[in-house]
Amino acid sequence: MIRVAIDGPAGVGKSSTSKALARHFSFAYLDTGAMYRACAWWCLANGIDLDAEQVDEREVTEMVGELFTGDHFDITVDPDDSRVLIDGRDISDEIRSAEVSSHVSKVSGVIPVRHVLIAAQRAVMAREAAADSFSGGRGVVAEGRDITTVVAPDAEVRVLMTAREEVRQARRSGQSVASAVGADDVAARDKADAKVTSFMTAADGVVTLDNSDMDFDQTLDALIKLVDDAIEEQEYEEYAANLEGYDLNEDDELLVSGRGFDAADDAVSARQVGVLAVVGRPNVGKSTLVNRILGRRAAVVEDTPGVTRDRVSYDAEWAGTDFKLVDTGGWEADVEGIESAIASQAEIAVQLADAVVLVVDGLVGLTATDERIVKMLRASGKPVTLAVNKIDDGASEYLAAEFWKLGLGEPHSISAMHGRGVGDLLDVALESLRKTEKTSGLLTPTGLRRIALVGRPNVGKSSLLNQLVGSERSVVNDLAGTTRDPVDEVVNVDGEDWLFIDTAGIKRRQHKLSGAEYYSSLRTQAAIERSELALVLFDVSQPISDQDLKVMSTAVDAGKAIVLVFNKWDLMDEFVRQRLERLWITEFNRVTWAQRVNLSAKTGWHTNRLSRAMREALESWDKRIPTGKLNAFLGKVQAAHPHPLRGGKQPRILFATQASTRPPRFVIFATGFLEHGYRRYLERSLRDEFGFEGSPIQISVNIREKKKRR
Repeated sequence: MIRVAIDGPAGVGKSSTSKALARHFSFAYLDTGAMYRACAWWCLANGIDLDAEQVDEREVTEMVGELFTGDHFDITVDPDDSRVLIDGRDISDEIRSAEVSSHVSKVSGVIPVRHVLIAAQRAVMAREAAADSFSGGRGVVAEGRDITTVVAPDAEVRVLMTAREEVRQARRSGQSVASAVGADDVAARDKADAKVTSFMTAADGVVTLDNSDMDFDQTLDALIKLVDDAIEEQEYEEYAANLEGYDLNEDDELLVSGRGFDAADDAVSARQVGVLAVVGRPNVGKSTLVNRILGRRAAVVEDTPGVTRDRVSYDAEWAGTDFKLVDTGGWEADVEGIESAIASQAEIAVQLADAVVLVVDGLVGLTATDERIVKMLRASGKPVTLAVNKIDDGASEYLAAEFWKLGLGEPHSISAMHGRGVGDLLDVALESLRKTEKTSGLLTPTGLRRIALVGRPNVGKSSLLNQLVGSERSVVNDLAGTTRDPVDEVVNVDGEDWLFIDTAGIKRRQHKLSGAEYYSSLRTQAAIERSELALVLFDVSQPISDQDLKVMSTAVDAGKAIVLVFNKWDLMDEFVRQRLERLWITEFNRVTWAQRVNLSAKTGWHTNRLSRAMREALESWDKRIPTGKLNAFLGKVQAAHPHPLRGGKQPRILFATQASTRPPRFVIFATGFLEHGYRRYLERSLRDEFGFEGSPIQISVNIREKKKRR
């Protein structure tokens, strides 16, 4: 049973919130103030003069004692029907009269009377522990004076509600705070009651809840959270007792105590920084330079022109300066097809950047394409730093002199492969970046939910990204494998920012891939690992292949939240749709829990359904089940369907806890091995009860034996 004791001065809303709290949990409700009012009414009804200058405390005490020992008094504990009865007569309205209100402090101020009332209040609270009580043994909410310190000092939840005096007065008078300032009603009551009890400051172990700036619902939510925590703690202790007498190691103790739970990372907001774009013709070493600046192999690099196709941005830092670094595809003039799209992406990158690094090839020398790029850069008006790459040693320095002809100032000799001169180049480039009037980039906020777009090549990942962004963000071409680097983009969908990661398609037989395709596949798997949710795309105009299912399994095995996206659904006829529905039952049985959206990435049809599916999947991925609730549920499941006997023994679940989220992972302590079929049954049961739609869940079993007697 949970006992909730709520104390506090007049005007904080104890009664209304206590009743609402009792309703929420189906607890009993005890208005101890009504009991004091009943005592005043009883004394007045029996002719005791409470207006006397010196009230006869002995006479009052005896009269109150007769009220409770003579079976005259009764009080209901239904929060929707709270009544006071004396000899079967309902006096609930009479005890609220002005006459009783003006005399109640005279009765409550008598110390022996308070002792009688304390015993009576404890008796009412204690009877709620019985299974046949109003609450069925669940609990009771009691509010009034002395509850937290005298009546129920050992209650599971003890709260001192308080608020500023002018706020309390306004609430009692139904006025605005401004018009109620200066009124003395609550102040007078506080002064009178304070003679015999302390309710303005919380005792040790009592939670103070100042609701001066909270509305009713906010106050109630805060109280509900306190009670939920108490229920969780009580249930935890109840179920953890099942492990007494069993051998537990240090890791077990951490899990059982909850200290082994892996919490989610805190969110960090975006910060505005400058954008530095790296441009140049194909195969001059742009991506190699980007990797050198980042200090890791982030961009795909191969000694073949055209490896980088999209514009790809990275968070970077040099000498204490944060900036956004943009890698681009090779720029060429008078090209068609995919090469034209790549060049367009490079031009867009320049327009969106604050400063530019132009990379040229020192070994090849100055070309007509380099001169055309310079003309494009001059038209953009952006500051340009010239980097002459592949100058690997001092003896080759003379090769850079030719590039003075471009009119961009001093050519900086570098070797992106070996790092030679890159630091000096960055010093100059960032100095020009600092002088720009605007900083158009944002460091990727770590608080954004990270979404990986995955699927086999050419299923429409980049088309979907472009549709969501509302512009041609990624190169889209009918040629399979257009995207090679993971492309990050902050996309606002239905008013919420998400970080989308467009990836290269995962191909089968990865061990047979080579060059850029091999590294793209590795980057895609890394993108899945750093994502939180995977949008797995299928092209339903083509038969679902083993390759499609392999991509899906890669995301599931990584433990990510999943949304399955069936692209080009608007082009399907009824026969094909029925075939796909049959496939859903047979081929997708592993992920029947996943969210599914049928859409068209090209036209935008039904893409508006994505945000809801993503939110629900991530909510499931983040979900944590309280230990008490988890064990209570598994206890019912085990009782209804116990594990089959094996070798004359029946494994029994002792205790379970959720060890982590993202994805939800449950650890079960059992007396023996739980078969795979029974684990699947437990997983289905957990999903039926708690949802987890769109998220994988993991269940591990720790087998523990009884401690051996010594």
